[in-house]
Amino acid sequence: MSAHDIGTEYFRVINDKFAELKLSAEKAIAQVPDDKLNWSLNEDSNSIAVIVHHLSGNMISRWTDFLESDGEKDGRDRDREFEGNVASREELLDIWNRGWDVFLQALGSLGSEDLLRTVYIREKPHSVLEAIERQVSHYSSHIGQIIYAAKQIQSDAWETLTIPRRKK
Repeated sequence: MSAHDIGTEYFRVINDKFAELKLSAEKAIAQVPDDKLNWSLNEDSNSIAVIVHHLSGNMISRWTDFLESDGEKDGRDRDREFEGNVASREELLDIWNRGWDVFLQALGSLGSEDLLRTVYIREKPHSVLEAIERQVSHYSSHIGQIIYAAKQIQSDAWETLTIPRRKK
């Protein structure tokens, strides 16, 4: 298998994984009542709305002009992402989709020849491959938080997103 073929397969796999992550979060969010999107377990925990704000802000900052500018944009107010509430489910989904649209468009524009190019995140050099893998880890952890918060909110009404546990 050529390097080009390996790169093509990598992008197929990674695009599928990000699509799965996005869909899992959306299925969890869909189970949460509108009036609970801003709920958090305690003062030090993040609500689903806050996590969505943060993920979207990260995606827009990291993936706008991805190959040409530092992934931490000057205009990003990261701390503010952790303060926000949303007024409606529509607003939450708009924020969510803005980030994913930027990210998926940038990811889709990359090819095998880009994987070893150097990009910068917070002035630190990364290969494109490393930058993508960094985001897999980051997005997975926050989507896990969204799912966990949704499960806490829904309690016994939670509908599993994966294979249900065996019932006796």
